[in-house]
Formats: sequence, C-alpha cells, structure tokens
Amino acid sequence: MVKEKSILQLFPSSLRHLFEGVARHCGDLSEIRIRAGRPVMIYRHGKEYYLTSVGEEKLAEGNAFSDAICLETGQVDNIFSYLCQYSPYAYGEALKQGFLTVSGGHRVGVAGQAIRTADGISGIRNIRFLNIRISHEVKGVATPFLPFLYEEGTDKIHNCLIIAPPGMGKTTMLRDVVRQISDGSRERRGCVVSVVDERSEIAGCFMGEPQSDVGMRTDVLDACPKAFGMEMMLRSMAPEVIAVDEIATKEDVETLLLLLHCGVRVMATIHGDSPEELMEKPYLQPLLTATYFKRFLLIKEKYSAHLYDEKGEVII
Repeated sequence: MVKEKSILQLFPSSLRHLFEGVARHCGDLSEIRIRAGRPVMIYRHGKEYYLTSVGEEKLAEGNAFSDAICLETGQVDNIFSYLCQYSPYAYGEALKQGFLTVSGGHRVGVAGQAIRTADGISGIRNIRFLNIRISHEVKGVATPFLPFLYEEGTDKIHNCLIIAPPGMGKTTMLRDVVRQISDGSRERRGCVVSVVDERSEIAGCFMGEPQSDVGMRTDVLDACPKAFGMEMMLRSMAPEVIAVDEIATKEDVETLLLLLHCGVRVMATIHGDSPEELMEKPYLQPLLTATYFKRFLLIKEKYSAHLYDEKGEVII
C-alpha cells in the first residue's frame, strides 16, 4: 500500500486515475515511460505494455496501439513540474545529469532540449520525455551470501565486487548487503558504512533523506561524483566500509586504491558478465592484479547468483 501510494503521488491529481491500476500492481513494475504525443509504456519483468485511455495495460505487440493513451505536451509539462514541486531550479544540479530522485526513492530520467554553455551542459528545457524507474527493495536477497563476506572468525568485511549485466539487480544486492552489515546481528556487530550515491540509486535520497533502508549505522553522500565523494567520506565520516555503485573510470579506481591503502573495506558494483571479463578492462588492472578483492558476487540473472573467491573458485 505504501509503494502504491508513492507511485500515484508521482502524478498530478488530474492524471492519477490513469495510473491507479499500474500502481495497484506495483510488485513487478520496473519503469513507466512517458513521451509527449506517444503511447505511455509500462515495463514489467522485461515485458512491454502500453496504457489505454481507461488505464488498462495491454501487451505491446507490433504497432497496434489504437486505444493507447498519448499524453499531450502540456500534460507532460504538468507531470514534470509536479515532480519538481513546481520549482525546477531547485533540482538544477540533478537535471544537469539528466535525472531527479523523488519521494519514495523513485528515479526520473528526463530528456528534451539540452542547454549548452562553454563549460558543457547547464540543464535541460522543453522536457518531453520521462522515464520513471520504480525503486524496489528486496530485503534478505543478500542473506545467503552474507556469512561468506566476512573474514573467518572476525567482524571484518572482505572487499567485494558485485558483477552483473545492466538490469540484473546489482544495486538491489548492494543495498541489502549495506543494510545488513550496518545493522549487524546477534553474531556480528554492525559496521559504520559510508554510501557514496552518485546517482541516488542505492539509498534513493529525497531532500537528503534516504527513502530506502540502508541500515542504522550508514551515512549517505548523495548526488556526488564517486571519486570525489569517496575521499570526502573518508576524511569526514571515518567509515569502516565504503559502498559505491558502478565503478567505471580510472579516477574511481585510483580513489578505491587510496581507500584500500587506508584500511577501509570496499563494497562496489561493476558492469560485467564474469570475473574473467573484468581482467580485460585495463583501468581495473591495478585493483585486480594485487588481489585486493577477496569476493566476487556474480549475478547471472535475476534471483540467481554465484559467489567466488580471489582464485575464481565458487564458494556458494
């Protein structure tokens, strides 16, 4: 009921009746895509549906969308303004990156006309395309792997990389690991964790407050570039563990090396299909050849994962 309400509140009251059915069945809902003058599309479990003028979902097959609802430019403008609480300038920094995070932890990607300056892109105007990505927490998804993420007989976490292709649940897994190691258990004390959430996807912060449960001992730096944010949290919050999503650049790797040399443990995600594939990425070599990471959690498909050690042997 809480999630259903948070989804309905993404839309102005004049349009909510169209999305009541969509919100009611929110358990497997992943995206709502809105394009001015084009059918509203719904995505569930990798399948594409379109929304009819009476709020019914129909499987998208071919180009048969005669009964689809197509929102006008003014309606898309209205949704965007509502999402920004009628103050888009307050979200200026986030919109430079092409998205904003709203109440409930949902993330809204935007596209339209880029505003170019000598320094790059300063924002987006005439927004005509919205991609509403629904935030999901799957508490307990990391539980089978958790005992093997600790050094034997200690409360110290192994450095761990979570590997998966896009859309397979890397962030969901990372969020649950962070929550559990932060809260601790009867067997192990909780760790002080710093989350550097560059794209607001781990904690889903809205106005600085996490919308997802990331644990009682977790501090979050939201909407900050990873490399800069990791150094900042190291200096300011004295973490035992730092968690980041999608390591992708040489600068990210250099900062991770700094953390590791300072004794901070790292939980991170990265795009890939296997641990072996990571070895083919030159910018990762300084991390991988020194075997800093003792655990590799590979998600092959949703709800199916393998945990490897640094020798490439399957643990679970």
